[in-house]
Amino acid sequence: MENLQDFMLLFRMQPSTEHPTTDQLSEMQQNWGSFIGGIAAQAKLVSTTRLAFEGATIDNQLNVSTGISIANNETLSGNMVIKATTVKEATEIAKGCPILAMGGSVEVRGIIPMEA
Repeated sequence: MENLQDFMLLFRMQPSTEHPTTDQLSEMQQNWGSFIGGIAAQAKLVSTTRLAFEGATIDNQLNVSTGISIANNETLSGNMVIKATTVKEATEIAKGCPILAMGGSVEVRGIIPMEA
C-alpha cells in the first residue's frame, strides 16, 4: 500500500482588472473541474479553496493594512491539498493545473501537522 502524504499546492497569479468573457469563464471552469475531478477520481484530493482579491494584512506590531499581499507582481489566489507519495509526484500532478495556462504559478509544499 502506498504511503501517501499531504502536499499543498499554492496558486499564484498576477492580479488583473480585466474580466474574462463568458466563453473564457466557461472554459476556465471546465478546465478547473477536469483538473480537480481527475485528482478526486484518484482519491488524492483533500481540499481546495479559492481566495478573494480583497483582504487585510496584520504585521507583528498589530498594524493593519487594507489590501492583499503582492510579491513579484503575483498574489496568492487559492490552494489545494492533495495526497501523493513524494514531492516529485505532487509536482507532476501540479503540472496539470489550469492556472499555469493563465500565466500563473504553482508552488508545491509538504504539510507539517501542527501539534496542540
